Amino acid sequence: MGQSIRRFAAVCAAGLLLLGGCGGAKETGSSQGSGGKSGKEKTYKIGVTQIVEHPSLDAARKGFQQALKDKGLSVEYDVQIAQGDQSNNQTIANNFVSDGVDLIFANSTPSAQAALNATKDIPIVFTSVTDPVGAQLVQSMEKPGGNVTGTTDTHPEAIPKTVQFIDKYIKGNRVGMVYNAGEQNSVAQIEQVKKAMQGTDLQIVPASVSTSAEVKQATESLVGKVDCLYIITDNTVVSALESVIQVANEHDIPLFVGELDSVKRGGFAAYGFDYYDIGYEAGEMAAQILQDGKKPADLPVQYPQKLKLVINKKAAQEMGIKLNPEWDSIAEYIE
Repeated sequence: MGQSIRRFAAVCAAGLLLLGGCGGAKETGSSQGSGGKSGKEKTYKIGVTQIVEHPSLDAARKGFQQALKDKGLSVEYDVQIAQGDQSNNQTIANNFVSDGVDLIFANSTPSAQAALNATKDIPIVFTSVTDPVGAQLVQSMEKPGGNVTGTTDTHPEAIPKTVQFIDKYIKGNRVGMVYNAGEQNSVAQIEQVKKAMQGTDLQIVPASVSTSAEVKQATESLVGKVDCLYIITDNTVVSALESVIQVANEHDIPLFVGELDSVKRGGFAAYGFDYYDIGYEAGEMAAQILQDGKKPADLPVQYPQKLKLVINKKAAQEMGIKLNPEWDSIAEYIE
């Protein structure tokens, strides 16, 4: 009788182990810096929430993880992509709170808003956020308050310099802009563009989308109505940027973009910075919170540190743009 009971208990234990391995699929990962110690060293659990996948956001995530590795922290990551769905976005944040993660890394404005909606206690570090104050994530850039801080993807001179370049070098005054009016970061950038256009004869010709599937049709609707295109750092549109590039190439429309990764993908030009860098800076802030006990409320929001003009020569040829010798002294070229 005792032997039967022991066999039954062994079967039950094996069954529980099997069930424990059947949870929902997650993209997980861990990192430990060369300075980390084995044994009883604390392993931090960080929930990573990202609204969509595209090269700039992916680069920011890599930079964040590398910073924590360089700081010697042992970290287990739970990386979740919302695929552009706001319902998924909020569910991801809620699940992180239920799981009791040590910190949430929010990689985009919608991701950060959902995280803050889910918790006022767990530290949140964001990046790839255009207007942290306007998005009601922080009280001010200098004194964030609450449980949130991070790095913004808006360099104060990026949009004004882009508008100045268009005004000086592009024939015509009609600037086509495809964007998602439901993204707060995009609305904020449109307002910045309007402000930068004051004193010029440039005017915005808008086309609004709500999903990436609408981007090509919206761009095609601008053909014949605009003299150039300017795609800001709108997550919905950037995730479908190849559709915009195709239309621009077919109709010889200069395409300005808001990030250097988009220039590499085929945009004509951008004043930008590397998203890896702002992700890395966000990772350094996370290390201060986890390792040094700093409060997000006491860590000022950081701006991108470097800004440069990059021009894609191949894209210029595809769009019928003749390179101006004046650009040699102000721009970096890629093929």
